[in-house]
Amino acid sequence: MQNQIVLTPNFVVKDQSIEENHSLITIEPLEKGYGHTLGNSLRRVLLTSLSGVAFTKVRISGVDHQFSTIKGVSEDMLDTILNLKLIRLQATGSGPWVARLNIKGAKKVQAGDLECEAGLEVINATQHIATVAKDGQLELELTAELGSGYVQAVDGKTNTIGEILLDSLFSPVITVSYQVESTRVGRRTDFDKLVLDVLTDGSLTPLQAVQNSAQILASQFMQIVEPTVVKEPEQLEQLSPEEQEVLRLTVEELDLPTRIANALRKGGFKTVSDLKGAPKGLVVKVKNLGEKSIDIVEQALAQKGVKLGE
Repeated sequence: MQNQIVLTPNFVVKDQSIEENHSLITIEPLEKGYGHTLGNSLRRVLLTSLSGVAFTKVRISGVDHQFSTIKGVSEDMLDTILNLKLIRLQATGSGPWVARLNIKGAKKVQAGDLECEAGLEVINATQHIATVAKDGQLELELTAELGSGYVQAVDGKTNTIGEILLDSLFSPVITVSYQVESTRVGRRTDFDKLVLDVLTDGSLTPLQAVQNSAQILASQFMQIVEPTVVKEPEQLEQLSPEEQEVLRLTVEELDLPTRIANALRKGGFKTVSDLKGAPKGLVVKVKNLGEKSIDIVEQALAQKGVKLGE
């Protein structure tokens, strides 16, 4: 194999906070051309691949479909749905979660009036939902789920009468833009300076969003450098119902410490099925996991009759 000259990264990442959820992230000095290479890649991942929580379904008392009117409520159903879609959430665990609302009498209803299950929290509590008249009532139940990117309601399914699917924006990043400036190191003036302008919904900081995006990109590139064998999907119909149920368990349902479960999920291991037979050497490379953490994972899997690969 021909020897290859490798450019060793020697840049610094700085966080210039404008607000708690709005920052300018600067990365410099970069070799010429790498400003756009990193900037465009990070921007795409920031907008499409970060996971978050959003409402996916709603049931409103007395309403059968999205074109109905709600008695005693100023807004029609379409306006109410649009307002619900603007509610930003953060959560712990794997979900799904339920939020309920039951308002009687005159009130301007806001997102902060929702009664959320444990683990679910509304970030923008002042987001308007609807205006209820003196003799009106608004009773609804919302379902929140984990996801990534933007999912249209037409892509979902429901068999429950009166349950309305919502367009869901899961991404915690609201806007992101970047620009590349020239910078110098010593006598050289041809280095790039990347400036990322990142605004999040507050569920994570802009710097955390950039770091998570970089981790996603790194895992994609590592598959090129150190490819792992992709397992053929296991034929669930050949397994017993009990075995199928075990493979569907999420890493959180293994009662692992939260730190370990989060690290596994970020590393692409979301379920027992993902872990079953996965090479131990691959799992141990997951960021924030070590040998002791792998021992805990193996013990939890053993209780379910599952093992990691060699």
